[in-house]
Amino acid sequence: MHTIFKTSITTSIMMAALAIAGSATARDGNYTPVGTWKTIDDASGKPKSLIVITENNGVLQGKIDKLFRGPDEDQNPKCDKCTGANKDQPIVGMVILSGLKYDGKEWTGGEITDPANGKTYKSKAELTEGGTKLQVRGYIGVPMFGRSQTWVRAE
Repeated sequence: MHTIFKTSITTSIMMAALAIAGSATARDGNYTPVGTWKTIDDASGKPKSLIVITENNGVLQGKIDKLFRGPDEDQNPKCDKCTGANKDQPIVGMVILSGLKYDGKEWTGGEITDPANGKTYKSKAELTEGGTKLQVRGYIGVPMFGRSQTWVRAE
């Protein structure tokens, strides 16, 4: 009886450890949005920017790392349409994505700022295609009333 009890405890501990390791693995590597993402311009289909997403205490934040701009365009534009702390701040280095938390399937409860119009929207994000793409949705009120963009993991 003592051996059965001991085996049962060992099995339970091993199963718990595997469950914990499995959930951590699911968010490591390409199964987490943490990393660098290339945004694509909806109209031209050309790369628009690089966004670096970091995670702190389970909360995601995305910052513009680089803009892909033509030689005749301002290479370091300021967010003249933004309000609050971002008003007239450089777009490169600006935090545009914040507050996203993993809910078991996707990252929800965040906000995203569009420097082109200065507006901030509720947001959510979901990894697709094995973690190589990130479906980012900005919306007003409920996700149905919004717009999605597909970001591509930068190599």
